This record gives sequence, structure tokens and C-alpha cells, in this order.
Amino acid sequence: MATSADTLPDDAGTLKAMLLAERARVARLEQIIKELQRHRFGRRAETLPEDQLLLGLEEVEQVEASSDAATDAANAAERSSRAARRRRNRGALPAHLPRVEMLIDLDGDACPCCQQALHRIGEDVSERLDIVPAQFRVLVVRRPKYACRACETMVQAPAPARLIEGGLPTEATVAQVLVAKYADHLPLYRQAQIYARQGLELDRSTLADWVGRADFLLRPVHERLLARLKQSTKLFADETTAPVLDPGRGRTKTGQLWAYARDDRPWGGTDPPAVAYVYAPDRKAERPIVHLAGFAGILQVDGYAGYRVLAERGDVELAFCWSHVRRRFYELAAAGPAPIASEALERIAALYVIEAQIRGRTADERRAVRQEKSRPIADELEPWLRAKLGLISQKTKLAEAIRYALSRWDGLTRFIADGRIEIDSNVVERAIRPIALNRKNALFAGSDGGGEHWAVIASLIETCKLIGVEPHAYLVDVITRIVNDHPNSQIDKLLPWAYLATQERWRVA
Repeated sequence: MATSADTLPDDAGTLKAMLLAERARVARLEQIIKELQRHRFGRRAETLPEDQLLLGLEEVEQVEASSDAATDAANAAERSSRAARRRRNRGALPAHLPRVEMLIDLDGDACPCCQQALHRIGEDVSERLDIVPAQFRVLVVRRPKYACRACETMVQAPAPARLIEGGLPTEATVAQVLVAKYADHLPLYRQAQIYARQGLELDRSTLADWVGRADFLLRPVHERLLARLKQSTKLFADETTAPVLDPGRGRTKTGQLWAYARDDRPWGGTDPPAVAYVYAPDRKAERPIVHLAGFAGILQVDGYAGYRVLAERGDVELAFCWSHVRRRFYELAAAGPAPIASEALERIAALYVIEAQIRGRTADERRAVRQEKSRPIADELEPWLRAKLGLISQKTKLAEAIRYALSRWDGLTRFIADGRIEIDSNVVERAIRPIALNRKNALFAGSDGGGEHWAVIASLIETCKLIGVEPHAYLVDVITRIVNDHPNSQIDKLLPWAYLATQERWRVA
């Protein structure tokens, strides 16, 4: 409601104070409007998202290729030159791919000039990449029966174990459905449409049954994966929304997928990288406490206050993320002239320059460089931020950004004294992106149980991707071994990095 002139005080000092307060309020509201406009109409990150960048590059490259094709069609010399460059730069096709040979020979063995017999003096060999579209096949299992004429005993080899007794799919078929859904982000109804084009009518509910049974089988592996991660001395944690149907209310509710990741490669750690997701129906602080029960060490996180409760228990030290701090200043600088935010970005960028130089070096080497180069930058940045905070209105978004950094300063600078800690939590944020893609395509999970399936299978697939294991081959192997009564006491042999070690031994042999 607007204030009338009659209700305003007559005191000039009071009026000035009111004017300054209103100006600060208007500036804050204008900043919020700019952020909403950027969110609605502009870029939503500090840099162009990778998938959008690649999409733009695809279009440019397609136009260029079309232009080159037109040039080649009109100029034989240019066509030959381009073909020669292409042969030099294309590299070799992988040796493990099967080769299908095609012989292109003369119609006869007579010389076209003198008609005498030709003799072979060599050959030209070229290779091209060929693709056979996905094909379904039927495995027919025959088990002969035998009988003894003397005692009339009947003997027959036992039937092979199946994931789904009396069901149609092989383990490879179920693995393909899992990979398509959780790695390639194809909902089951779209997969059913793809299969129908090949004349195979598989109802979506049938595919869902396969996924549910596979999830039940793989849950012990997921639990062991999380347990192994909790044995680490340093983890990353993050969470993202997972919309879930809420049938009682006829709409969706907001569940959460928590991600716990390990990646020690930047400092030469020997533990394999991995990520485990855990579904929860809410974002309460007790969720990470339950998920990480037994974990002791460094937990690198964003600014979510719920992790502080975990740290207060004493076993966990929090390291915070400079990327989240930088993002807040970037949003201010991108919206218009903002000298303080811009200078803050420059000071933070100096820290990232140092990190780029020491990536891949040992933890001790990283710590030494950080103490020498990063410590002075951080020591100057904190008092500078406090000084600027005292000069501006406390109700502005800039003040919020500065308070966000200062209130987490110990956790933000913890990386300087420990070479194992990263400057940000981008490792786990990258692990969250596939979940966001799946959420975008599938829209929501059908139930809390569907969210749990999401967590179990995505954990194994994303861990495979982190360590360079082909997810389909891994899932076929692990499902087959479990179906054939793999002992629970040896469940560590079912983890993705154990499968990778087995594959590497085969390559050596």
C-alpha cells in the first residue's frame, strides 16, 4: 500500500533514512528482477552449457561439410586433395572391432592391353567404419534328455539360471534396457516404441518388470559400493531434486537424490573414482547423517546448511566450494556494472589459475604451492570482503554474496592446507548432471520405489563411466554372476573397478 504524504514525518533526517532504505529495497528488487530475467531468457550458468555448445558446433560443422561437398563436386582437384588430407588425419579403427572383408577384383586375369595373363604384385587395403543396426535374436536352448536302458534312469543337463524365471529376456537384454534408461536417458515407453519398429511388441509394463527385478538383484552391490565409499578419507556430496508421483494427492512431490562421490585422480590417489546415489523423500539434515554413518574425514559440499549438522557430530570436516561463491558474484556482474563483484571474480580467478597449474601433482606438492601462492590471495581477500561489506547496504544481493563467502571462510580455505582437497565440488556436480538429464526426459519417477531404482542402477552405471568401463558389458557380467549364485562374501568382486581389473588381465593375457 502506498504511503500518503500526510503520514510522512516532517523531520529531514528521518526522511533521508527512509529514502536510503527505500533505495536499497528498490536496488535489491531490481537485482532480483534481473536474475529472474536471466533465468527466464538468458544463459543459466557462468559459461554456455556444454551440450548447448556442442549442439551449436554441430550445426556449424554440418553447414561447412555441405559447402565442402558442393566444392568437391565441382572441382576434382580439390576433391582429391581433401581426400588425401582425410586419409592422413582419420587414424586407425579400434583393433577389437570385427573385420568383414570385401574383395573387389577384376572380372578376368587377362591384360587389357595385350591379353596376356596377369600376375598379382600386391594389393591396396582400406578400412571404413560400418554399423549394423541393433538386431534382436532368439536364443534357442535345447537340453537333450537321456535314459538308461538298464535302470530306466533319465538324465538331463540342468537348465541355465535366469534373471526372470519363465521370462523372455536374457541378461544382455535386461542390461540394454537399464543402460538405455539410466545412461542414455530413454524412458521405457520410448524404448517400447523403438522395439516396436523392429516388429517386437514389448509392453512398457513388461520392461518395467525387468527393471524392477534387476534392481532387486543389484541392490547388495549398490549397498557395498556406498560402504566402500564411506571407507574413504575424503568424499564429495551434493543433492538434486527427483520429482515423484504422489498418487494420494494427484500430483508430484519433490524427492531428493543424494550423490556421494570420490575422485582422487587430481592428486594421484590410488582409490578408484566412484559415485553412489541414495534416494530420500525429502531434504532433511538427518538424511546425510544416516547415509554417511561410519564415514570420517573431509566432506566437500556446497552451502547447504544440513551438512553442518553432520560436521557438528565431530567425525566430519567440511570443505566448501569456491564455484558456488564465484557463481553468486558472477550473477551480479553479468546483470550490469558491478565493480565490487567484478573484482571479487578476478581475485577468485587467480586461485583457479594456480589450481590449473598443480592439477595432477601429488598432495604434498599441491599443498606446498598453495601455501606459497594461494594463501596470500585468500589472506588478502577476506579483509577486502569485510571492508566492502561495511560500505554497502546489508539488504543487497551483493551483501548476501559476501556474507555467504565469509560465513564459510574456514571451509573455503581448508583446501590450502590439504593437497587432497579440491577448490570446488565440481566432481560431484558433474555426477549430478546425468540425473538431471534423466529427470528432464522422464519428467518424474512413478513412486518412492522408482526413485530408489533410479539411485541403485544409476550408481553402477555412472561409476562405470567414471572408470572407463562399458556399462552394458559390466551389467551383463554382474547380473549373470548373481543369477548363478555368486557368493555374497565375495561381493567386492562385483564392483565396477573389480570388473575393470578382470578385463585388463584378459587384455594382458
